[in-house]
Amino acid sequence: MIQLTRLNGSPLAVNCDLIKYAEAAPDTVLTLVTGEKLLVLEPCGEVSQLALEFRAEVLRKAWPEAAPALIARSAHEADQLIRDQNQKAAQE
Repeated sequence: MIQLTRLNGSPLAVNCDLIKYAEAAPDTVLTLVTGEKLLVLEPCGEVSQLALEFRAEVLRKAWPEAAPALIARSAHEADQLIRDQNQKAAQE
């Protein structure tokens, strides 16, 4: 779940797997797969980033050997992290 803020300032935890789409109108409106709509203070880009970070954390816990790739900001950086990890393992 990701932590967001309602328009009145109260905190809200949202299951990001249920978000169908987010739109800025001008406030951020989240439409869930259930059809429910939520208005939140965070901009769409921040909601997307929080959802990506949450999903990456879930994958890091479920698949520890992929952690370097999930931490990387680019495919090139992921390749370099994996090469470094493999070199370190070979040295041990």
